[in-house]
Amino acid sequence: MDRLKDKIAVITGGGTGIGEAVCQRFVEEGATVLIFERDIQLGTAVAGTLSRGNRPSRFYHVDVSNEEQVSKAVGESVREFGRIDVLVNNAAIGGSNNPTHELALTDWEAVFAVNVRGVFLCSKHVLKHMVCARRGAIVNLSSIYALIGNDDVPSYHATKGAVTTMTKTDAICYAPHGIRVNAVHPGTTLTPLVRKVGAAFPGGLEAYLAMVRTKHPLCLGEPADIANCVLFLASDEARFVTGANLVADGGYTAQ
Repeated sequence: MDRLKDKIAVITGGGTGIGEAVCQRFVEEGATVLIFERDIQLGTAVAGTLSRGNRPSRFYHVDVSNEEQVSKAVGESVREFGRIDVLVNNAAIGGSNNPTHELALTDWEAVFAVNVRGVFLCSKHVLKHMVCARRGAIVNLSSIYALIGNDDVPSYHATKGAVTTMTKTDAICYAPHGIRVNAVHPGTTLTPLVRKVGAAFPGGLEAYLAMVRTKHPLCLGEPADIANCVLFLASDEARFVTGANLVADGGYTAQ
């Protein structure tokens, strides 16, 4: 229960889904969790639930695509807690399912603003403090669709390809400073967002889940499954791991 004992961890998009599961898992392992979330209701609720235990948790109202908000929240976090040991870049949006030739530029740019600019801005402002401390761990949430192709949500998949390359670049750049940077690549995970997408599928949620199960030889993932992967990469157990792609997809990409 002490794999992150006394660590200060920032988790973006921590109000729901995988982000919420990461918050819960980190607190269980002894971390103080700082939630960067743009949905005030969700962020407040998760922070309140986590703070009922022995570790304090904080919610910061942050749109990760807004540099002023990110810089302010990181600064306030460091002033209150003294440092940031772990950053989990989880916040992301899905975007339009239109094919490329029918995709509006505004839709493309909106997804990149959150999924790529957000990772850049949070990493930029947290790394300044990690470099001074000469230690730290960053875990970026990517996707199996950064590794293989698929015929939907082209802007989302493109952003995850960018995040994967950013992960490798930062891993090499910041290794001399004692900072590790890794990525987790989930397959289909039963988050509220996936269930919402499934509900709009022809035949409804059950038809959607039946379809995606055929692509995952082992099973579909739960948010806790991905949170356990993030936990490993954030912990000192992974001290020799950087620039890695940890794939958690029930065997999808093994086929």
